[in-house]
Amino acid sequence: MTGTLLLGAAPIGRAEDASARLRDALAGTPVIAAEDTRRLRRLAGDLGVQVTARVVSYHDQNETGRTAELLDVLLSGRDVLVITDAGMPGVSDPGYRLVRAAVAEDVPVSVLPGPSAVTTALVVSGLPADRFCFEGFPPRKPGERSRRLEALAGEPRTMVFFESPRRLPVTLAAMADAFGAARPAAVCRELTKTYEEVRRGTLGDLAAWAGEGVRGEITVVVGGAPEPKGLSDPADLAAAVAARVDAGTPRKQAIADVAKENGAPKRIVYDAVVQSRK
Repeated sequence: MTGTLLLGAAPIGRAEDASARLRDALAGTPVIAAEDTRRLRRLAGDLGVQVTARVVSYHDQNETGRTAELLDVLLSGRDVLVITDAGMPGVSDPGYRLVRAAVAEDVPVSVLPGPSAVTTALVVSGLPADRFCFEGFPPRKPGERSRRLEALAGEPRTMVFFESPRRLPVTLAAMADAFGAARPAAVCRELTKTYEEVRRGTLGDLAAWAGEGVRGEITVVVGGAPEPKGLSDPADLAAAVAARVDAGTPRKQAIADVAKENGAPKRIVYDAVVQSRK
């Protein structure tokens, strides 16, 4: 008989949001793998739970090596609880590798549902929540970030991102450039905490606001690409750009203007121009 791998969703702000099942698991699971052992003990203290388990660290730096160790524990018949600093393990946090290893060995995996910054931000943003995609943290390097966002410019679903407060201004500016400054969005800060704040507006407005400095845990929600409302044929888009360039508008600005007027991603218009020149 093997143990069971338990994935426990931790509160994203308030300890009282912890589920009763998570409380029971903290008190009764023999081995707990925590992203930050100090934060785990603080949470347990806030919940009035006495942790008697063997507690081990399980974070980005040791995840690969620790996964094999925890799998051995499961195969020996003992349960393991994985808990991260906030939210669900495996969602931009350690957990995925251990789940894959457990599944490969037919070890039971169970989830203790609970708080999620992704769905909390999504529903409070006021943007469509019937279809959405989670994109995690955008790349840190400017070139990689721009390419990733350009690839998402035509995504019709609402998009949810995580970002650090330090990088938020440049990321919002890059989003405004890739998706259009008029694209609706929301920046959710310190969700469920005392100083929770939700800023709604266009990407252009939010980028200007963030430039003044933002603190706390950040989740960004961006509306999906609107349905094309004008030209869509690549040849027509390229011709519209050419007409503006002939009239004296710089090519980069002409591409941006045509994209905005026709509800098309700039990358699509740019590709149409490149193809026409070939």
